[in-house]
Amino acid sequence: MTTILAAVRRRTLPEGLRWGVGLAFATALISGVSVFVNASAVKLVPDAAVYTTLKNGVAAIVLLGLVLATVRPAQVRALDRRSWGTLIIIGIVGGSVPFLLFFSGLAQASAPTAAFIHKTLFIWVALLAVPFLGERLGLAQLGALGVLFAGQLLVAPPKGVAWGTGETMIAAATLMWAVEAVVAKRLLARATTPVPSPVVGAARLGFGLLVLVGYLAVTGRMSVVAGLTGAQWGVALGTGLLLSGYVATWFAALRRAPASLVTAVLVVGAPITAALQSFANGAVPAPPVLGGQVLIFAGALTMTVAALRVRPGSEVTSASTASAG
Repeated sequence: MTTILAAVRRRTLPEGLRWGVGLAFATALISGVSVFVNASAVKLVPDAAVYTTLKNGVAAIVLLGLVLATVRPAQVRALDRRSWGTLIIIGIVGGSVPFLLFFSGLAQASAPTAAFIHKTLFIWVALLAVPFLGERLGLAQLGALGVLFAGQLLVAPPKGVAWGTGETMIAAATLMWAVEAVVAKRLLARATTPVPSPVVGAARLGFGLLVLVGYLAVTGRMSVVAGLTGAQWGVALGTGLLLSGYVATWFAALRRAPASLVTAVLVVGAPITAALQSFANGAVPAPPVLGGQVLIFAGALTMTVAALRVRPGSEVTSASTASAG
């Protein structure tokens, strides 16, 4: 068994910006499917906090297994107090509180609205990445960000979208995830002792799970868990597996590519969610929606091409380079 694990640990994903971009698109695909599935799944469990805790618990177990399979023990032992402190912060700011806000809000908001608000993550990350990560945004990138936002407006226009408590919760969660992305990027791309992305993912959901379980205990919701049916446990299992894939590819992409690029590509998940919603309703998307989907793909591709055209020697993505993580 030890020999098998050692062999797996030697076969890690290659570093480099191209792999980061590919992983970002994989994250967007998983995100688009997850938002659509979660919009229905969260309503099948009697309490959004219970649902979030169970789903995150499943994902945390999967990601812990990923750490055991791909990360050398020496890499974990090399983490200093500052690294562990930052991982705990990520667990709170990214792996617990925003999940409670997001899925409580999702139970009250529609899937397209939730997708639109969550996909504005790229704007907040871009605003934070320039001063805190040292990322540079040229005219091509700024234009692409504008195209992405225009596409978002067409796919899920503000017209007819009511703003209520659910939307406010999702917006607050999105802002917290933006802060988390910047903190995680600095941790993943440090010039000295960068933290492996599977460790960041497992810590995010592992430490976050402790907070979520504590929340259930304090609010008297633990009894709800005992009363769940097999079907409800199955829902938590399925969405937890989706979440584990999302987190694993997200941090792996963030390790290899600029935060502004990864979150811009993540917007591609919005048209995927909208397409699934249209298919489920048996309706063909309206021309403006189709146009918005085209703009989103065009904006994401423009961001990607602009990043890939930068010569390796001049690529700046954070306090260190993307290839450092």
